[in-house]
This record gives sequence, structure tokens and C-alpha cells, in this order.
Amino acid sequence: MKADSSIDKYKAHLVVRGFTQIYGVDYYDTYSPVMWLTSFRFILTIAVCNDWEVEAFDFNSAYLNRELDVDEEIYMQELPGYETSEADMVKQLLNTLYGLKQAGRKWYDALHTAITDLGFQVAGADPRVFVVHIKKHILVLMVHVSDCVMTRSSPKLIVVYKGKLHKRYALTDLGPMSWLLSIQVTCDHETQEISLSQEAYIKTIIARFTLADAKPYSTPMVPSASYSKDDSPTSVNDAAQMHKVPYCKVIGSLMYALVMTQPDITFAVSTLSQFLENLGEAHWQAVKRVFHYLAGMRTIVLTYGGEWEDLHRYTDADGASQDHRQAISGYVFIMDGGTISWSLQKQELMTLSTAEVEYVVATHAAKECIWLRCLTGDILLPLSESTTLHCDNQAALKLAQDNNYHVRMKHIDIRYHFIWDVVK
Repeated sequence: MKADSSIDKYKAHLVVRGFTQIYGVDYYDTYSPVMWLTSFRFILTIAVCNDWEVEAFDFNSAYLNRELDVDEEIYMQELPGYETSEADMVKQLLNTLYGLKQAGRKWYDALHTAITDLGFQVAGADPRVFVVHIKKHILVLMVHVSDCVMTRSSPKLIVVYKGKLHKRYALTDLGPMSWLLSIQVTCDHETQEISLSQEAYIKTIIARFTLADAKPYSTPMVPSASYSKDDSPTSVNDAAQMHKVPYCKVIGSLMYALVMTQPDITFAVSTLSQFLENLGEAHWQAVKRVFHYLAGMRTIVLTYGGEWEDLHRYTDADGASQDHRQAISGYVFIMDGGTISWSLQKQELMTLSTAEVEYVVATHAAKECIWLRCLTGDILLPLSESTTLHCDNQAALKLAQDNNYHVRMKHIDIRYHFIWDVVK
């Protein structure tokens, strides 16, 4: 859309109908610079451990700051009410706008160039994390689309580099970070603690699904409860009745809380999300119990600091107790008293023994552990000492340490034996 004063002042309010774009014709690569939440929690832990300030800022109209490439020819109809030519006339789009499929990619390219020109290095473990070392000081920048978080070892560095970035792209300085992606961030410099809370978000979703008066429960699921396809409706009328229930919306709302600050509901949500297509009354009552649990636990927050401890890593697994008969594997990484990374998922292969189950989950945890070590090296210094991974199965430990590939392990894919090389 060529320069036009009548259009340009409304450019920030225009949205492209990106759903009409065709891959290979109107766009090629798509990407959005969304930082991994594990990186966010891990860097906050480093910041509070070193008593660094954490500040936030937001780029204004981020997606409007990049021109399209020469080979990207996109034509648009004129905005109703602002026609400047004939009725059938179209105009070529020269700059990115919101709604354009490649707008996120273009913005990251522009931001990447601006940040690296200031001396920042891209973290190899997470391309949305940028680090610059200035003499003895460190400045870390985390990018989530247009929202940015900065922490540093020198009080003056943030002010200086915010000013430099503002000269490239206009930004709004939000000062000390207090909110990010519905997460309330509270920093206490006296006790050297930082906490993450989604109390406001949890209140919102509880009220949205008319459960504001929910009685608090102490557990997210009934102990030893089992849910399967047998709980799904058997008649057409029952199925039609259950489809009126906002089950998918509820699960989606819970998943957002899960990945942000609520690792304690991971198993419950993971189990109940298997019945999105054919839910029964038992599944609906179970998911409402998760809300009852959150109603009583919403003031409990993830807190880092106070307990200066190294990274603790634990793995565990559940055998064939589920209806699908595939094992459930999980791991958790705890640092300075708070959980920074967690995962729970159905294993992608059928295992024949508890040892195999634990062996596979140890492999997945080892990959996460290596990634965290790389992130530590990108920000501070590479770790010279080995990292301990806790596993409660002696047979799995034996297999990981001795590379004892006996006949009962032949069917396991070679990629799961990666753990042996890591241990060695």
C-alpha cells in the first residue's frame, strides 16, 4: 500500500485477511518470536539469585516495522470509505500489516537485526533470548513477539539499551516487570524472592464457566480414579446433549494455566483432554473438579529464591494403568525452591516392562537437562560439573550406565539409547 496520508494514519488499525493467502504465492515462511516459558522461568531464577532488576517494555505496532521482499507481491482491495481510484482498482502492499501470515517472521528478522547490531548474541538454546557481555556485566533480553523482558547485572545497562532500541523502533517503557501474559510477577528484593501467579486469570476462567461458588477440593482428581471411553455416551441423544457442554473451551483454558504456572494439574488435564471428541458426564464432572481444586489453590504461587539450591531433576512414569495401555512419562526440574520445567505425556511407543518405561522417560529428561545446561552456558558460563538426574528404577539405571543391551531391549529404537552416551 503506497504512501498515502489518508491511509497511513489508520495503518495501525488495519488488519489483513490473511486467511485468503495462498502458500507459495502470497507467503513462504511463517514464524512468531515466542520465547519458551522454561527460558523465562529459568532466567528469572538467575536474576533473583543475583539480585538483578527485571524490567519490561513493549514495542509499538511491532508488525508495521518491516517492508515486504521484492518477490512477495500482495495486492489488496481499497479500504471501504477510502477509495482513491476506480471501484475495481487494487493496490500493492509494500509493508507488513497485522493479519499477514508472514508478518511475525518479518518482525523477528527486523528485531533480530536491530538487537544484534547493538552487540547482542543470540542464545543457541533459545533464539528469542539475546545476551550481551559488557566487561564484567551481563544484559539479557527475552522477546515474546512485541513484549520484551530485560534483566542485567548493572543498573545503568537497561536504561542505556532501552534508549538505543527506542531509536530504532518506538517502544513503551513499562518499568519493573509486574505482568506478562496474564502472569503476575512479584519481586521482593529484601528476601530475594520472585513469584509467578495466575490468580487473576484463574478467577476469570472460574467465573466464565459459572463456577465462582465452587467448593475448594484438595486434589485435582479423585485418587485412583480411572477415565476411559467406557464413560462416553452410548446413545445419540446423550452424545448430542454432551456436545452442548463447553468441554473444549474448558480444557483449553486449563491448558493455558498448566503451561504457565500450574504444574500440579498436568496429569488431570492431560488425562481429560483425551475425550474432547466423545466426552461423557463422568469426564465433565472430572474437569469441573479441576476447577474446584484451582479455586482453593489459586493463591498458591510459584516462588523462586529464599532456598539457594542447584537444579534438581526428577523422572517418573506410570505403567499401563490407563485405558490406552501406554505408559505415562513425566519429569520435573526444580531450582531454588521453584519448578522451572515440567512435562507429562503419553509415551509414543509400547513398552513391555517398568524398566523400559523408566529408561525412555530418562532419555527425554536427559534432553531437557542438556538444553538447560546449554542455556546456562549462553547466559553465564558453561557448566564444568556433571548434572545429576534422579530416577527411581534400578534396572533403568543399570541400563543407562552399563549399555547392557540384552535381548529384551532389542526392540527399543536406537534413539532412546541416547541416554547411555549422555551418562558416559
